[in-house]
Amino acid sequence: MIKIVMPTTCPSCGSDLELVNDQLFCRNQSCPAQSSKKVEHFAKTLKIKGLGPKTIEKLNLTSINEVYQFTEDDLVDSLGMALGSKLFEQIQKSKTADLTTLLPAFSIPLIGNSASKKLTSVVTNITELNYDKCVEAGLGPKSCENLIEWLENEYKYEHVFLPFSFQCEEQEQVRSIGKSVCITGKLNDFKNRTLAKDYLESLGFTVTSSVTQKTDYLVDEEGKTSSKSTKAESLGIPITTIKDIIQIEEIKL
Repeated sequence: MIKIVMPTTCPSCGSDLELVNDQLFCRNQSCPAQSSKKVEHFAKTLKIKGLGPKTIEKLNLTSINEVYQFTEDDLVDSLGMALGSKLFEQIQKSKTADLTTLLPAFSIPLIGNSASKKLTSVVTNITELNYDKCVEAGLGPKSCENLIEWLENEYKYEHVFLPFSFQCEEQEQVRSIGKSVCITGKLNDFKNRTLAKDYLESLGFTVTSSVTQKTDYLVDEEGKTSSKSTKAESLGIPITTIKDIIQIEEIKL
């Protein structure tokens, strides 16, 4: 029998590994492997064409800040005239990204597109962000903590110097219609529940993850019996489709 020896150090940076739920994690924030992945995610989110994993490795990029330190000549020398010039153009173009696009790009745990949209509905500049604003935006405690920690550490000492305005246009406030919706099962017109949730919230509905006495509608377009549909029936909550809800509430699209 071959004995498998569990590694104790990160193969990329040599830091001690932490075992969590049978998985090993490197907690070194400066680990090159993690840093390159952050750059990759940033480039993908901002749609910087040509800055994929191979290019990141070739340019030896270890931080987001380094992306904006290259001159066109630097990139041409490393990648050749055609690729270097195109990438430089893409990097310059990315500088127009607003705060809503930027926040999910920094790999802040639990701060994705949905959280970013919520945050930029209550602020127009990154300097306005604080714990109270996070709560006002509807973020959970852990999301609030993660964002504030990032602001006080990474942003304050590293990313504040990036060539972005870190602003966004003031968003038109969506008027709440005072109706709560829960979604279960597969949907007819949306690929996933997140897209359906964003759509309903844009119309003024509140979308929850569970059925309660305060739920006004349960969206169940698949028609399969589930714990949510059973509870909705017991509470007398209408089980319907998204299209029907729009018609019932007489919402003009």
